[in-house]
Amino acid sequence: MTSVVEQRKDFVGSFSTHPMEAGWAREAIFFITVENVAGEGALLNTRVQISVDGVYWLDEGTSFEPIGKKGRYFVRVSHFGGWLRLQGEIAGEASIFNLTIHLVIKE
Repeated sequence: MTSVVEQRKDFVGSFSTHPMEAGWAREAIFFITVENVAGEGALLNTRVQISVDGVYWLDEGTSFEPIGKKGRYFVRVSHFGGWLRLQGEIAGEASIFNLTIHLVIKE
């Protein structure tokens, strides 16, 4: 199953993506497409979070390498329990990232 978690959305500061229930799946891949970047010293740090109930979140331990330019990026995750999302933080002066984020989950 492939879901568009966020589509061509501007992000600033700290953010969390829309959570996805994935308890039935064995593996997941998060894809980030950086459509546009603005701001001086713009840097995106993003990590995978898991939850048992979709309300309270914990860092899973997987993170993207810091992203500072347009492009396509991905990380793989397994053994994640019931819910998945990304937690992101954008650094830099007046930085904005326009992102499309997909989550692919499968048995």
